[in-house]
Amino acid sequence: MNITIIGGSGFVGTRLTTRLLNAGQNVKLVDKIDSCKYPHLRVYADVRKPEILEKTLIGSDVIINLAAEHRDDITPKSLYDDVNVTGAENVCNICTKLGIRKIIFTSSVAVYGFAPIGTDETGKINYFNDYGRTKWLAEEKYRKWHVSNPENSLTIIRPTVIFGEQNRGNVYNLLKQITSDKFPMVGKGTNFKSMAYVENIAAFIEFNLNNRSGEHLYNYIDKPDFDMNTLVIEVNKILGKQGKLFHWPYWIGYFGGLCFDVIAFILHKKLPISSIRVKKFCSNTMFEAENIKKTNFKVPMTLNEGLKRTIKYEFIDKINNNVFYTE
Repeated sequence: MNITIIGGSGFVGTRLTTRLLNAGQNVKLVDKIDSCKYPHLRVYADVRKPEILEKTLIGSDVIINLAAEHRDDITPKSLYDDVNVTGAENVCNICTKLGIRKIIFTSSVAVYGFAPIGTDETGKINYFNDYGRTKWLAEEKYRKWHVSNPENSLTIIRPTVIFGEQNRGNVYNLLKQITSDKFPMVGKGTNFKSMAYVENIAAFIEFNLNNRSGEHLYNYIDKPDFDMNTLVIEVNKILGKQGKLFHWPYWIGYFGGLCFDVIAFILHKKLPISSIRVKKFCSNTMFEAENIKKTNFKVPMTLNEGLKRTIKYEFIDKINNNVFYTE
């Protein structure tokens, strides 16, 4: 099987490539940036430039699209639409032209916005930011492609926040604060946070390579979910530490975030703290993946084991090679 991974030089793409190569698959990476681990497999292309992208997709049996603009502070904001939506449309048009009948697309639980606890694949689409909005619009582009030919196979995976070794994203920053004993817990800490370990999400993408025609929609979450208090306790257990956690009232944290918003606006700089990040931190982001339960997929490892591996790699052994900045 000839598999092309768009956005394959990134965090998930690199881990997925390792799995696929170990399984004997033929893999091509298509990306704007080089691959730190598999430069010999990477071909330059940009989803916004269909004339270049088309050449890289020739001969593919399956397209896995991981490419996206996803940070909270993207400028200009038009990049969300250019990459996530127009990019999806370009991929679909090229697949139609080349006769490629199978696409796996990684969307996001961000399409649900600040969703009720336990939201599954039937949940209401209620995005609150450009990332969630454009991921939903991209899904619709792929669905339009899917219904254009009864032989087309479309898999849409909506992961929650993904973490793991070498990823310098939101979960890494949270774990770094916890391990430094300078963690400013805002709120009561009883809010739940769904997470996904990178090896597990890579395994689930691989699992879907043999899907038949039709649309296949999945949330991806590793269970059981931690609330913030439990997450801090588990991290301290892994580190062999004990200690009490001081809780800042939510209103103080949110006000502080607003102050950082003003400073960022005045200085024209992107700061690590903002009101929206405080709001997201204190909200429940607990989802369910009911459709996966209908399959025979088995996760390679538990969420707790993924957490242990990440903390050991990043904060005990302190390995610092080939990191991915995905915040």
